[in-house]
Amino acid sequence: MARTAVFGGSFNPIHYGHLLLADELLEALALDHVLFVPAALPPHKSPAYLAPAEDRYEMVRLATAGHPKFAVSDLELRRPGPSYTVDTLAALCVPRDELFLIVGSETFLDFLTWREPKRIAELARIVVVPRVGSAFDPESAAVQKVVRGIGDEPLVVRVTSLPISASDLRRRVREGRSIAYRLPDAVIALIRARGLYRSGDA
Repeated sequence: MARTAVFGGSFNPIHYGHLLLADELLEALALDHVLFVPAALPPHKSPAYLAPAEDRYEMVRLATAGHPKFAVSDLELRRPGPSYTVDTLAALCVPRDELFLIVGSETFLDFLTWREPKRIAELARIVVVPRVGSAFDPESAAVQKVVRGIGDEPLVVRVTSLPISASDLRRRVREGRSIAYRLPDAVIALIRARGLYRSGDA
């Protein structure tokens, strides 16, 4: 079976920080594929500032098109209701030994608020990616509380973290400032063509 990492998120918009992280994880975990899964309705985020799901999917498709080991799934766009990770992993039907779920260190600390966190850990190995400079300590009380809750130790992989944030990119678009060199040109072109992020919350 192919070793696959699921990289979910709102990708609002996708940028080079996401892409570099995924590329480094390919090597670090000896993966065959990274599957990007844009969330249609992220349960933990307000939909007020989200670009339409179809636009975010298209941005991810454009951003990943040139990489032979990157793929994008519209699974969560086709499924009605909130985009729960446990449903996505179950639908993929990949053996746990071959399936990994990528989460940031801040996200991992909130993992017990997700739907069926223990079931998620039964379906995939959790890969925690701390931000550069993060004080993430696998032995801390906060981390160990999550570990006890899911019944499994996560894999902690430190990779390059670029100082790019989606909220800053949205703010720049709204203010008419440059977003060059922060995300692929094809994504920039789509943002401009569809008039994304010109108003709304940062």
